Amino acid sequence: MRDLVVAVDIGTGSARAGIFNGQGMLLARADYPIAMNRPEENHAEHDSENIWSAACIAVKTARAKAGVEASSIAAIGFDATCSLVLRDADGAPLSVNRNGDPRWDTIVWLDHRALDQADFCTATKHPVLDHSGRVMSPEMEMPKLMWLKQNMPEQWAKAGYFFDLADFMSWRATGNAARSRCTLTAKWNYLSHKTQAWQRDFWKQSVFPIFWSAAIFRMKHWPSVRRRGGSRRKRLLSSALTMGARWQPA
Repeated sequence: MRDLVVAVDIGTGSARAGIFNGQGMLLARADYPIAMNRPEENHAEHDSENIWSAACIAVKTARAKAGVEASSIAAIGFDATCSLVLRDADGAPLSVNRNGDPRWDTIVWLDHRALDQADFCTATKHPVLDHSGRVMSPEMEMPKLMWLKQNMPEQWAKAGYFFDLADFMSWRATGNAARSRCTLTAKWNYLSHKTQAWQRDFWKQSVFPIFWSAAIFRMKHWPSVRRRGGSRRKRLLSSALTMGARWQPA
């Protein structure tokens, strides 16, 4: 009977997985380290494939510790830091490393390369900031996007997907690029309570005044949410079984 849940949490230095029953009791947990690159001051980078591999190992190990069959897993959920994953239109990693090292495709939450961009956003005093303490943190996704556009225009031009790390994990597990309303609201200045959730005037007049293009909101893989996702849930279940039972690290 499928009555257990897998919870995966991606932290700064490790991926953690827990197996829970229907009453919320933790049956077993496991973690596996992830790599982080610090190439220069204020820069911190992850390798998203390394994170995926670590999560798969943690899930498989936790299930083995719990002594439960893969067929008993009903669902899997992902949580992660506010880190930005960059992929091209085909879903292949794109480097965020200024020296071009192809492995590092993720700007870590604690990376502060976008301090100037965050301060610029704060100075606009746009109403969207009412929902983030009237301050834009360099750890949010918007300043990171600004930094990429301004400092790595070649990579920006190649980009097909911009993922929060939690949404990357769901996409990597299922192939479905639908984003979590929670991650968009908490990390992307997306106002989910409004009919027009993306505040386009903030982007046009404040965030991207130099390189604004309304076409960005029509990008095939621009972050969007879906209210219902039955097929996505089925693929998440399939992923839970795969990660916990049959996945083998490269």
